[in-house]
Amino acid sequence: MLQEWHHLLFLHWEVNPELIQATLPDGLRVDTYEGKAYIGLVPFFMKRVRPNGLPCFPWLSNFQECNVRTYVSGPQGPGVWFYSLDCNQPIAVEIARGLFHLSYFHAQMDSSIEAGWVDYETLRTDRSSLNKQKTVSRFRYGTDGKLKEAVPESFEFFLVERYLLYTAQFSRRRLYSGRVWHQPYQIGKTGLEIWDDKLLQIAGFKSPGRAPDHVCYTRKVNVSIFGLQRI
Repeated sequence: MLQEWHHLLFLHWEVNPELIQATLPDGLRVDTYEGKAYIGLVPFFMKRVRPNGLPCFPWLSNFQECNVRTYVSGPQGPGVWFYSLDCNQPIAVEIARGLFHLSYFHAQMDSSIEAGWVDYETLRTDRSSLNKQKTVSRFRYGTDGKLKEAVPESFEFFLVERYLLYTAQFSRRRLYSGRVWHQPYQIGKTGLEIWDDKLLQIAGFKSPGRAPDHVCYTRKVNVSIFGLQRI
């Protein structure tokens, strides 16, 4: 598939590596930077999503997505493990669940972009959701500022330069990997006026009780998505 990812906000909190390891399927190990592990929360916009060689359709190809993820190492190398992927395109949710075995959830989302700021809201509505109180997650972040590639082996490089995802099927007994490709992220600091960690709590983690330990932003990348490979 081909996709564009726009206005990505990366929020990261340090979490005890043992807590993360306890959530992973056999075959994956928590990946750490200087002995520390991280949970990421990433709201962004999906644009021009379509199978390779086919046109995109505005009513199907453009939507919002908000992910909760961590960083792992596995048989195919370092990658990403997703705890949840909230999305306001029902068809995309069902396709991603069926073809990629990812933990996608139906959500109601709203957003606006004005004067260099993104206002972003998401409310999980999936029947299987643990969001029993139906609370809205809100984010307000800036889109202006200098952006540049992360320096190899730096902390930012560890967090964002990941080109492999892992997923599992059948009670996590069957492990898969999937590759993505894009030019290196152009990232930078961003203003962050509103944030919360509700989606981390829904994923089963306690609230960190503090602001994110690391925040960064990227404006856009063009992405190629490849099929899954069973490990």
